Amino acid sequence: MSEHTSSRARALGSRWLGVGLAAVIAVVTLGLGVTGRLTLYISPESVWFACAAAVVTLAGAIWSFALPLGEEGDHGHDHGHGADAADDAPPSAASPRRTLAAVGAVTGGVIATGVVAAALVLPPASLSVELAMSRAGEQTALFAGADTVALGVADTTTFGIGDWASVFATATNTTAYDGAAVTLTGFVTPGSSGDDGVNLTRLIITHCVIDAQTATLPVSVDPNEYPTGQWVEITGTVRADADGDLHIEPTDVVAIDEPGDPYEY
Repeated sequence: MSEHTSSRARALGSRWLGVGLAAVIAVVTLGLGVTGRLTLYISPESVWFACAAAVVTLAGAIWSFALPLGEEGDHGHDHGHGADAADDAPPSAASPRRTLAAVGAVTGGVIATGVVAAALVLPPASLSVELAMSRAGEQTALFAGADTVALGVADTTTFGIGDWASVFATATNTTAYDGAAVTLTGFVTPGSSGDDGVNLTRLIITHCVIDAQTATLPVSVDPNEYPTGQWVEITGTVRADADGDLHIEPTDVVAIDEPGDPYEY
């Protein structure tokens, strides 16, 4: 391979790993934003920012085509004696470093390209039930509205699973919530009480899927009626048992498909 061809290949590789991959990610982001599926990865409040950043990235990628190929590696000045010293370095010392750098660059480029290709080809999907179950119990459920719950002034008619999980975990006067009507949507996971019920579960996101937390509510439903991961809509009543623990006593349970927006925020 001639020196010119090798130099051109390196320049193409550098441009692909820079603006090329960034442009593909920007296109994927805009596509998900337009179709309303970007909320599978980030909270709705962050969608506008992600889409704006994607537009800026695409504009920068388009502008970069005005730069001649390979010129981004030219710093615009002569390295002088430092460059000559590098050229004069013993081949035995320079060759291993160059080989290692080349291997690292190629490996990183292949991995980055694979990740971007997966984002482009694979359909968007929500976090798995298995992940939700693995994160359950990592910490006490404290979600939006927890402070209000503690003060006992919350309007529970607007509560989702995350809010009720805060109540179940932190309320000191559980009888105050006994008899509250609820209509909640989530998926079924095994309950902690064995054959006595299941958990109604949902993932709660603050900013993006990386910070997703699992919220669970015990529901008096036969565990054999619904498989783990089945989405259901439950209408029922919050009840406090003799020990003061809260659970949901359903009056109606309807199996449904996974909703378009599977998270709470």
